[in-house]
Amino acid sequence: MHCPFCRHPDSRVVDSREADEGQAIRRRRSCPQCGRRFTTVESAVLSVVKRSGVTEPFSREKVVKGVRRACQGRQVDNDSLNLLAQQVEDAVRASGSAEIPSNEVGLAILDPLRNLDEVAYLRFASVYKSFSSAEDFEQEITDMRRHAQARQSSATDANPVTVD
Repeated sequence: MHCPFCRHPDSRVVDSREADEGQAIRRRRSCPQCGRRFTTVESAVLSVVKRSGVTEPFSREKVVKGVRRACQGRQVDNDSLNLLAQQVEDAVRASGSAEIPSNEVGLAILDPLRNLDEVAYLRFASVYKSFSSAEDFEQEITDMRRHAQARQSSATDANPVTVD
């Protein structure tokens, strides 16, 4: 690491700490040449591989922007969108790969969006899954109902009600 003050090509790490909820490492460094200290932040770069083959860094802002379009006119606040983007990033990073195909990012958006707002989910899914007919919407709604029933029955099984 070059010293930002004297451009000396070496530095010594004085202290290292986790930052950004474990997604980065903050290091305090000391330059042996000029003796000044500076801070660096290291993070693993997560890249998204587009269908065209172009690679770009993962962007939470891009996720929020795409989901915001699907949520247009719906009562969804920015905090919820930011939380969804964090959930998507966590899911994508959990794959353990440094490069992830863009379609996997889209898949990672679908489940949290379904739980956030069903109408926005249908809008997003219709574009993402390239719906071409009303039957595609009907099938997706049927799947949503099945998913909601399964989620509801698992919640009921986890919390049985006892009657005295």
